[in-house]
This record gives sequence, C-alpha cells and structure tokens, in this order.
Amino acid sequence: MSAARHPLDPLTEAEVRAAVAAARGATAELGLPAFWQVSLQDPPKAEVVAHVAGARFERRAFVGMVDRADGAVYELLVRLADAPAEASAGGATVESCRRIEGVQPPILPEDYTAAIAAVEADERFRIGLRRRGIEDLSLIQIDALTAGHFPQNPEGRRIIWATPYLRQGPGSNPYARPIEHLRAAVDLNSGEVVEVIDDDPVVPLSTVDGDYATEADVGGWRTDIAPLEIVQPDGPGFRLDGNEIAWQRWRMHIGLHPVDGLVLSHIRYEDEGVERQIVYRAAVSEMVVPYGDPHKGFYWRTYFDGGEYGLGRNANSLTLGCDCLGEIRYLDGVQVDAAGEPSVLTNAICIHEEDDSILWKHTDPGIGDVQVRRSRRLVISSIATVGNYDYGFYWSFFQDGSIELEVKLTGIVLTRGVFPDQELRHGERVAPDLAAPHHQHLFNVRLDMAVDGFENTVEEVDLVACEAGPDNPWGQALETRVETIERESAGKRSVEPAANRSWRIVNRGVRNHLGEPVGYRLVPFNGPTLLASPDSSVGRRAGFAGAHLWVTRYAPDELHAAGDYPNQHPGGAGLPEWIEQDRDLLDTDVVVWHTLGVSHAVRPEDWPIMPVDRVAFMLRPVGFFRRNPAVDVPPSEPGHCRAGGEGRGHCGSLGSDE
Repeated sequence: MSAARHPLDPLTEAEVRAAVAAARGATAELGLPAFWQVSLQDPPKAEVVAHVAGARFERRAFVGMVDRADGAVYELLVRLADAPAEASAGGATVESCRRIEGVQPPILPEDYTAAIAAVEADERFRIGLRRRGIEDLSLIQIDALTAGHFPQNPEGRRIIWATPYLRQGPGSNPYARPIEHLRAAVDLNSGEVVEVIDDDPVVPLSTVDGDYATEADVGGWRTDIAPLEIVQPDGPGFRLDGNEIAWQRWRMHIGLHPVDGLVLSHIRYEDEGVERQIVYRAAVSEMVVPYGDPHKGFYWRTYFDGGEYGLGRNANSLTLGCDCLGEIRYLDGVQVDAAGEPSVLTNAICIHEEDDSILWKHTDPGIGDVQVRRSRRLVISSIATVGNYDYGFYWSFFQDGSIELEVKLTGIVLTRGVFPDQELRHGERVAPDLAAPHHQHLFNVRLDMAVDGFENTVEEVDLVACEAGPDNPWGQALETRVETIERESAGKRSVEPAANRSWRIVNRGVRNHLGEPVGYRLVPFNGPTLLASPDSSVGRRAGFAGAHLWVTRYAPDELHAAGDYPNQHPGGAGLPEWIEQDRDLLDTDVVVWHTLGVSHAVRPEDWPIMPVDRVAFMLRPVGFFRRNPAVDVPPSEPGHCRAGGEGRGHCGSLGSDE
C-alpha cells in the first residue's frame, strides 16, 4: 500500500513495521512478546478538520503487546515519521509505554491454532473422543471460544474453552454434529491444557443432514432465476482519492480498524456550496452474543465479538458478484499478526451505488401531471466472520441527507446435541436430535456527532396525544414533548415505540431560516435490550446493552462501549462507568451510543444456514436544510412513464401522454 495521504488513513505496512521495531526495542526485556494490536492513534480532531490535501501531518501508532511469559499487557504510543512519506524502521520512537494491570488481551488468530494443537495432543481429550466412538482427529473441528468471567475459569490465566464438532467429511457442516459434554480449557500464554471436562451422559451424535454448499447437498439448484445485471457504462458516480470519497453532495473518510471494523470519519454534506459537518466518527463500538441456555456446556458463552475477537481482524476479502454486485470499487485493509508482521487484506471494504426505489413522487390529479424521481444511495460495506456467524455492516448515504446503518446477520446457528425425547425450555429444535439455544445479538454503535461543529446538545423527542380538555375538544390533538439531556447521569435512555421516540442532536449556536437550531435525528431500531439480569456475569460485562441510547461527553480514550478489555473482565467498564462522571452535555462535544439487535429464537428455516436477518437505524436531517435537499435530483432520463408497460422502462420528466 502507498504512503498515508490523510491524517486518518490506517497504518501502512511500512508504518506497522516501523512501529513494531520501535516497540520491540523499548520492551527488549519481555520474555515472549506477542502483538495483539497495531493501529493508528487518531490525531486530535482539530488537526483532521484543518487538514489540507498535500500538507504534512504527524502520525502515531497504538501498539498493544502481551508477554506470554508472565501474561503482562502493555500499551505503547509510537511516534512515526511525518506523512505523506513512507515510514522507515529508523523513523519511529516510543513516546510512552505502560503496563495495564488486571486485564486480558483479545483472542488472536494464532491463539486458535495453538489451542487446537494443544487440545488434539492431550490424552484426556482423546479419551473423551474415544468414549464417543471417535478415532479420526482429522474430522474434528475445534472452536476456541472466549471463557467469559465465571468461577470455572482458573484464576489469573488467559483462558479459552475448546469445544469439538465432528465433520462427516471435508467441507461438511461441523455444527450438525456437536460433541456434547466434552471441552477443554487452554492457557493461551503457556499453551497448557489446564482442564478437560468429559461428562456423562454421552449424547449420541446427531443424524441431521446439515450440508448446504453444493447442488447435491440441496437436491438441485433452482432453474427459474432470470439474469439480473447492474451496469454503469460510464463508471460509478463517486470519486475515490485514497481513503477519501466524494459522492454527489457527500464527503467522508473510510478505514478498517482491527476492533471496530469499518470506520467512517469526518462525514460532511455539501449544502449550497458549503461543506457542513454531520458526524466526526461512526463505527460499531462493541457487540455481545449472550446465550440463554443454563446448561453447563453453554451458560459461559457470552461472546464480545468486537473486543474479544475484533471485527476488523476477522474481516472478509470480498468478491465481485457474491458479496458485492454492480460497479464496485474496493479498499484494502492491513492486518497484523501476533509476531507484528503486517499483511494486506484485499477488498476488505466494498463501495458501490444502488437504486433505492422512489425518492419522491406526486401525481397532480387536477392537471394529470406526474413527477417522480428515483432514489440512489451510496453503500459502503464490510463483512466479518466470527466463529459460526457472519455479520455484514452496510452504511448507506442517501440523496436527501439521510444516513443508515444496516447490519445483516447470517451464518450457522450454534447447536447442541439433544435426545429426541428431551424437554427443551431454553432453545428450539432444528432436528429431532439437534437444538439451537436461545440467544441475542446486541450491537452498540458509537456516533461522535458534529452537527455544524462540535458544540452539540441531545434532545429526546416524543410525539404524544394531548390531554383532553378545551384545547382538545375532539380528543385527537398531538404534540411533541422534548426533554433536553443535560448531564451524563440522564444520558441512559430507552426507546418508546408508542411515542415514536427519537433523539435529536442539535447545534443551538447555528440557526436555520426559521430561527430553530439545526439538527439531525437518530431514528432508533425498536428492538430488545439485554435480557440477562444486570447482576449476572454478562449483565455486568455488557452494561451497555441494558439501554438503547447513551450520551457521553467526548473523551479520546472512550471508544468501546464495554471498555477496551472485555475478555474475562469482571464487568462495570465502559459506558456504565463513564456516565458516573456526570459531565455536562450542553453545547459541547457529545457522543451518542445506540444499542440495537435481535433476540433469536431459532426456527427450522434457520437451518442448515441462516438466511439474513436485519437490524438498522437512521440519522435524518431535522431543520438542517432549508428544504428537501433532494428536490434538485434530475429525472432519470427524458421521456415519459406509462402505467402497465413491460420491459426495462425509465422515468423522466413526466407530464401528459404524447
């Protein structure tokens, strides 16, 4: 990859190597160092906003290390060579190095490999397999899973639990045959198998057909699908300059972060020739997948797919015609292994335009005039695979100034073997001898708002019925009720569907043509919050998931809703801790955190592979523009629309029939 051209560009391979070399030099006394993160340290906001293309800027890297010899965790800040220029190994210096006590770093891809090798070599584990009639280790898939925070975990160790599944053959679905009541705890620092649990009863392996990848697996492909082509003969309507993109009125920066995955920054909209800020940084800050089965093989499964695994570390390389369709442009990502060696993940981010049905329309019955415009949106997406689940993150930007994040959930549901006559309270069967436990997927999205600048205020807005009385004689009057969220102690909020509750981020120092403050409205996803008790282990660790909205005052080190180290953490970190500071939220730099997700009671139709489920929220302008900003979108092409016509057809400037 070429040298960085923008202050927010992710680290290049050369910069990673320079940062790693500097970190190694500053920690030469460590016994067995491993790198769990090497990423850009975001520069101050003022520097980014003031940056002019071509100007030089400072670069710093955050380096996270763990010494496998004693489990100690370190954070380093490394000063790199100024950009634009390639950093060299000699151009980096360590500005700070600190040891972080009482935390565990995330799980790295190399940890999976080491844990699997340790478990397969353990005779206790082999005996457990033989008790179940399994001799061939080549057919075993072992999932290395985070342990949570429970008494069963050996104190002070960096633990994963290795759980086995049986493949019928190469490429077959291992989750069709979970091997019940057998698992092993592995210390990821020492490589030691510290415990093997091999319980009775031995549950027979499921006989369900779980394969889905080939034509033979599904009994033949459909033959009634007509070709669908998406073409843009003149190329896409957006312009990429490195990691910066311009599309119609929109301007922003795009990057891939090892924990957060897809990150969009410095989002602006050109309004009547003036670029106006809307959001400074938008990204998924954490997600938790707690399972609701109290069985001893499942209760500890409470995965933090961001902080424990990393959405960027587990991002896919996307393919044309499969993950993305149309006139596509891609951005690569740089990933770093435990040895500190960088590699390029090609096509990590997909960018394309989509038709989005009607933008606006009106039929004037009086004169027979019809005016309609097609909507188009810019879609920026990334997909991460974490274990058995796959998550697609799709940010869409619309011509009317709206922004949407849609998360698409797919993959394979996690399973457990059951007896055909076994009563189930905490899951659903997908076959007589195979069940999927109830669980949740809860995402938290961090929105560092900047509505016409950084002095913003958040208001909660309900649309409610007026009380009956002389001013409401017919009992149908409606009014909006607005509550200003003045301090962080009041910043934990929940949706109210009956009141159509939304949250408005306004700049009271900038007034529109009506004299009202300009703003953007967060239209939330009306879904569940965490169902587990707040006093449970996962309830303490995933406190962010107990509310739909949190509002905090900006702090550069507050990036992740469950804190930076959720792995084996006892809980209380992140948003619940930060709001205790009770900082003032009026006319200041505010961050809005939205929790959204699903509670999943699995259906037979979710097997053997789950069709996409969707959750989404929007940011919509409210008083930000003086009128509909999409009123100037031109007709698709000159001509007419006629009802009842067949073929490809176009909508243009419409009027009476010829």
